Amino acid sequence: MGEEVKLIGARGSPFNCRVEIALKLKGVEYEFIEEDLANKSPLLLKYNPVHKKIPVLLHNGKPIAESLVILEYVDQTWEGASILPQHPYERAMARFWAKFIDDKCMSALWNACWSKGKEQEKAIEEANELLKLLENELKDKKFFGGDNIGLVDIVADFIAYWVGAIQEVTGAEVLTKEKFPKLFEWAREFINCSIVKEKLPPRDHLTGFFRIKLEAPDTLKYNPQVR
Repeated sequence: MGEEVKLIGARGSPFNCRVEIALKLKGVEYEFIEEDLANKSPLLLKYNPVHKKIPVLLHNGKPIAESLVILEYVDQTWEGASILPQHPYERAMARFWAKFIDDKCMSALWNACWSKGKEQEKAIEEANELLKLLENELKDKKFFGGDNIGLVDIVADFIAYWVGAIQEVTGAEVLTKEKFPKLFEWAREFINCSIVKEKLPPRDHLTGFFRIKLEAPDTLKYNPQVR
């Protein structure tokens, strides 16, 4: 009896992209169900009634919500390339930095790219401090996971790909080669990895979406419909 794997998501979401990269790394075939975040479907509300957000992984009819939770589930359920390290300490550190990115970096980088004037100066200063911590953690490794992509790399897909698209639209200079050479090179390596590249949304689609947001200031507050 075969497995049934479905993913409820939105292709422009970095949280959704995390799960698609993980499934690709494991070689798991799945059905993708595109969700309209402006008009949430009964399916999404049924399978994630608590947060009502994407992504939601359905494995043989059982739902798993929250991208970080899904990544660990995928790693533990299917064989293939490891997403989390095997050593308990290294595994704990990967979880720490993944949570750091979600809790601290995402909103700070968003605000640094979209805010204006004095508010932006303060936001960029905060973002710079956070990126310095990530730069120091990366050290001289190719990826946060070492020679291979791991949990922290996948969780940082927003930093590697989405931030560049936002900077192109807004003119903000937050993550640059001059300020963060190691992170900048990591981002280049990550988005050019064949498995990752296949799952990233087209750059022109992202920039087009962000240009629309630029014309609608009320939509610029960091308030993701996804986790």
